Amino acid sequence: MDEKALIAAARRGDTRSFNQLVSQYQDMVYNVAFRILGDGDAAADASQDTFLSAYRAIAKFKGGSFKSWLLRIATNACYDQLRLLQRRPTSSLEAIYTDTDPSSHFVNGRETPEEHALRQELSQIIQQGIQTLPPDQRTTLVLSDVQGMSYAEIAEVTGASIGTVKSRLSRGRARLRDCLLEQGELLPARYRLKDEG
Repeated sequence: MDEKALIAAARRGDTRSFNQLVSQYQDMVYNVAFRILGDGDAAADASQDTFLSAYRAIAKFKGGSFKSWLLRIATNACYDQLRLLQRRPTSSLEAIYTDTDPSSHFVNGRETPEEHALRQELSQIIQQGIQTLPPDQRTTLVLSDVQGMSYAEIAEVTGASIGTVKSRLSRGRARLRDCLLEQGELLPARYRLKDEG
């Protein structure tokens, strides 16, 4: 069946015809969403929203390019996802270090593509360093330096005393610093730690 026939059948309520249209366009819609959003999960959500909206509105499709109509719905779904992320920002460790909200790259309008690439590289190096820490130090460091929790809050979350929290945080920061110093030339120049020895 050709595309026009599938659209006509879908407009009459034939879900199998609509599903064939979904199969034909799902990769394109996902790829567009991923390029806009920069996050696989958000792109999948936007893709699903696109096809749900298209299914509900297919009877109103006036003709012309189905692909263009579908991509307009997809870009609107992406903008909805971006607004959702701004209203309810994620605070997961991965989101903090991979910066999945593409609109954040243009907040101050001063970050060049090179600076963005360097920042992403640094984020990956820091994340790799955090992964080398023992779990208790990693948890404490993330709760303190990423989530911004106080010693008392971390103690409550981890069930450790405040003295233990301070000790773990101190050791974790020192190990992370050593790990970053070992990276040497891999770190972007402006982020290299100076060995104060």
